[in-house]
Amino acid sequence: MRVPHPIPYQGSKRSIADVILRFFPDRLPRLVEPFVGSGAVSIAAAIHGKAGRFLLNDINHPLMDLWDQIINAPEDAAKAYEQLWNEQLGREKDFYSFVRERFNKTQRPDYFLYLLARCVKASVRYNSLGEFNQSPDNRRRGKRPKAMRSDILAVSKLFRERTVLLSKDYREILELVCPDDLVYMDPPYQGVCGNRDPRYSQSVRFEAFAGELEALVLRDMSFIVSYDGRRGGITYGKLLPESIGVHRLEVRAGRSAQSTLLGGRDTTYESLYLSRPLINRLGLTPGGLESAQTAHQMKLDFESVER
Repeated sequence: MRVPHPIPYQGSKRSIADVILRFFPDRLPRLVEPFVGSGAVSIAAAIHGKAGRFLLNDINHPLMDLWDQIINAPEDAAKAYEQLWNEQLGREKDFYSFVRERFNKTQRPDYFLYLLARCVKASVRYNSLGEFNQSPDNRRRGKRPKAMRSDILAVSKLFRERTVLLSKDYREILELVCPDDLVYMDPPYQGVCGNRDPRYSQSVRFEAFAGELEALVLRDMSFIVSYDGRRGGITYGKLLPESIGVHRLEVRAGRSAQSTLLGGRDTTYESLYLSRPLINRLGLTPGGLESAQTAHQMKLDFESVER
C-alpha cells in the first residue's frame, strides 16, 4: 500500500512506522501527536484504520498552517505548490532564495511547502532570529506537482472532519489527553547541536520532558515516545530512565542517510519507549515487546537481501 507524504521532513518516522503501529491498541478512539512534524505515524495510523480521530499539534505555527491547508483546502494547497514549482523553472536557485525571503516575512504555508520540497535533505534550519535559512538542494526541483497533488488529496481525505489541529506547547497538549487516547511523541532529539538546535523553532529540555512523561504514567496514560538513538558508534542523548514508568526498545531504522551521503554504511538505531499503562493495556510482556522488535529487524534484513 502506497503511503502519501506531502510534507517532506528530515527525521520522519516513515521507516519505522510499521513497528510503531504494532503497539497501538485495537479500536483506538483518538491518536494525539504533540510534535506532529510531517505526521508519518498519524498518516500510517489513518491508512490502516488504527485510530478514529486525531489531535495533531506542533509549536511550529507555519507548519500547522500548512497542515490546515492540506487537510481543509487541498485543492488550494496543490494549486499553490504547482504555481511555485512552475515559476522556478530555469532559475531554481534564485527563485528558492526569493521564496525563502518572502516566507520569512509572510509565513505563508505554500511558501513553506515549496521550501521543504527543495531544501537540502528536507531538513529545516533556523537562524538565531527564528528565520528559515536552509540552503536549496540544487540537484533537484522538488516533488513534481502531479505527485504532490496526489499526496495532498489523499492526506486530506484521511484526516478531514476527524482531526483537531493546534499549535501549542507540548505540555498544554498533554493536559488534554485522557486514558482512552494514545499519545505518540517524536520530540526534538537531544545532544545533536548543543544548547540550541537550529533544526527546531523551540527546544525540549530533557529533565522537563522526563518529568512530563512520569506525570502521564501517574495519570494512567498510554504513550509511545521516539527520543534518542545512535548511528554507528555515535550515541545521541541520554536514555530516559525506566524509573519514570517506561520500557525501552531499540529499533533498527535502516541505513543512515547522512552516512550514505558521506560514503559510509552506518546503520541508525532509534529508541522507542512504551509507557507502563500502554503495556498493561495491550496485555504484553517484555518477551512480547522484544518479539515485535525482532520481527521488524527481520523485515529489514529481508529487504536488504532483496535489494
